[in-house]
Amino acid sequence: MADSGGSERKGIDRELRRGSLELIVLQLLAPGEAYGYEIVSKLTAETNGALEVTDGTLYPVLYRLERAALVAVRWETPERGVPRKYYRLTDAGREELIRLTHEWSTFAKAMNKLLRRDREAK
Repeated sequence: MADSGGSERKGIDRELRRGSLELIVLQLLAPGEAYGYEIVSKLTAETNGALEVTDGTLYPVLYRLERAALVAVRWETPERGVPRKYYRLTDAGREELIRLTHEWSTFAKAMNKLLRRDREAK
């Protein structure tokens, strides 16, 4: 516990990211379909690198979302290059995005209130 910024901080970051990754992926797919590398790139770009994920972290989430019928997939095989698996939200995925967004907003408001209270008491 003496290490207040090192490994414990990374653990909290990792847990927060892990807990919100499905919401993040659904949000990134809301505008339209994308393939895995594109999702990783969008996340990095849209968060200025604050929320980076690797393929090894992303694909298990995509497979879970696919099994839950929250995303649908299609393969595209270009004349040249590697086949790509594109992911898009299903209607159930859009509903889940709304639900998770509401849950996240409620959580964030509660945390902000709690943290503000602590600052105001000082």
